[in-house]
Amino acid sequence: MATTVSTSDFRNGLTFIWKDDLWQIVDFLHVKPGKGGAFVRTTLKNVRDGRELDNTFRAGEKVEEIRVEKREHQFLYEDDYGLHFMNMDTYAQFALPPEQVEGREYLKEGATVDILFRADTEEPLKTRLPQKVDLEVADTTPGLRGDTAQGGSKPATLESGATVDVPLFINEGDVVRVNTDTGAYETRVSTA
Repeated sequence: MATTVSTSDFRNGLTFIWKDDLWQIVDFLHVKPGKGGAFVRTTLKNVRDGRELDNTFRAGEKVEEIRVEKREHQFLYEDDYGLHFMNMDTYAQFALPPEQVEGREYLKEGATVDILFRADTEEPLKTRLPQKVDLEVADTTPGLRGDTAQGGSKPATLESGATVDVPLFINEGDVVRVNTDTGAYETRVSTA
């Protein structure tokens, strides 16, 4: 059930319906100028597609708040119908279209992800991968004796299909940690 909230109730993370879409407040500032009416400057993020925009609301303006829940799911597989996930508590399964899965190039079968749901309609909104994932190197040129961590980088294809730049000493079969936000190599977790 949605509730109506005023600009005086704004807080970071508040999710609401605005212009027929779901938005979340990233940042806000109440402003009371010397002349004219008060207003609230906000930075909003679209819950579905992630785009951000700045908007100004007049003081006292009302929006419809929406409750969003985060639930843990396991990634099962991808096929023509989309990416299939299973709820870790109920074992219920469903598919999401690829464009709704943020960072899918770092997903491997069996990985755990958080999925945001609109609580009143049970509509899945988007996925959130862990900030760092460990993946095995599936293909890269072999490292040579004397290659060091400071010596440069080379491309490597990971088991999920993503390509990242890794240090020269990384070989096929090594497990590396990747930052899913930046797509950057972090460290080698284990060797082949």
